[in-house]
Amino acid sequence: MPITLSRITVAAYRVPISSPVATSFGVMHNRPAVFVRLEDGDGAFGWGEVFANWPAAGAEHRARLLVEDMGDLLLGQPFDDASELFTQLTEKTHIRALQCGEWGPFRQVIAGLDTAMTDLVARRAGLSVAQYLNPQAEHTVPCYASGIAIGQADHQITQGQEAGFSTYKVKVGFDLTQDTALLTGLFSTLGAGETLCADANQAWALPEAERFVAACTDLPLGWLEEPLPADASLTHWRALADQSPIPLAGGENITGTGGFADAIATGVFGVLQPDIAKWGGFSGCWPVAQAIRAAGQRYCPHYLGGGIGLIASAHLLAAAGGDGLLEVDVNPNPLRDAFDTWQGATHRGTLTLSDAPGLGITHLPDEIAEFVTYSRDLHI
Repeated sequence: MPITLSRITVAAYRVPISSPVATSFGVMHNRPAVFVRLEDGDGAFGWGEVFANWPAAGAEHRARLLVEDMGDLLLGQPFDDASELFTQLTEKTHIRALQCGEWGPFRQVIAGLDTAMTDLVARRAGLSVAQYLNPQAEHTVPCYASGIAIGQADHQITQGQEAGFSTYKVKVGFDLTQDTALLTGLFSTLGAGETLCADANQAWALPEAERFVAACTDLPLGWLEEPLPADASLTHWRALADQSPIPLAGGENITGTGGFADAIATGVFGVLQPDIAKWGGFSGCWPVAQAIRAAGQRYCPHYLGGGIGLIASAHLLAAAGGDGLLEVDVNPNPLRDAFDTWQGATHRGTLTLSDAPGLGITHLPDEIAEFVTYSRDLHI
């Protein structure tokens, strides 16, 4: 039956943090999130999350973009399923995004809306999202510890080990000599069967990336993530891949089915990492995940944000299967932690999905209400 949306509720959140989260391109001084709830005329509902980490004022901007630039395209409009919402919104906002050059924000808002719509549809079907996508979906997904600052990695890896992780990803791209020296030392802290990966966050041009790879040739890194800008030429990516014994990873800043088809076809990536909150939602990322798996490549969804997007990423990985890992940021974030995704368990190396319909989220945690910076409730 067609789904006609009768209510849209969106809120932006921002939590102060005592320890900033630093990447090679900038520093996060607080933790933001944008959560959206869709409801149809029968009272069925679904939750989604919109990417809001960058720029600094991104959360409020994206929440307002949803309300003021897309509300008229949603309320009272019939959709057969989530993919139709995704396709229609992409087409109908094309000129609006072109007019202002804000392709990213529009794609991110549509991704969050698609996640909410998929949650709603799966909930109506009485299935978890993972089971809705794939009846043979896994019930658990393995996780790795992410967002680890290279200068604090000794401490954070020890904490990660206590939490049950066995794979860790540290942020590099600050000082090549210091980064490589610190990485070398970190291997002595790892136990048997543990893996260390590195994330440069697009820090280098090809010559610097080549120097890093040469300096780390003898280090058994699990992967090297975004050593080059996502829009670097294929020639540069190929040149680096040809000389790197370390698998290259990327995908969080690739958008569009065509963009991922090209990335898969090149064969330069050992690991591909679509981000469900940045582009595609389930309608875009589920076919991409299937294509990655069909090509024999490793699918590890990228994610760094609030609790809804993390849970959605887990359902996507559970449906895709394979040897992928769920990214779990180890830095404090009340907008993620309040969802109690592990249901009180201290072991974080594996996440067990809820069998509840949809994403298993019925309402937002009460304790995050104090962090709202913008909210709107649209209805007909």
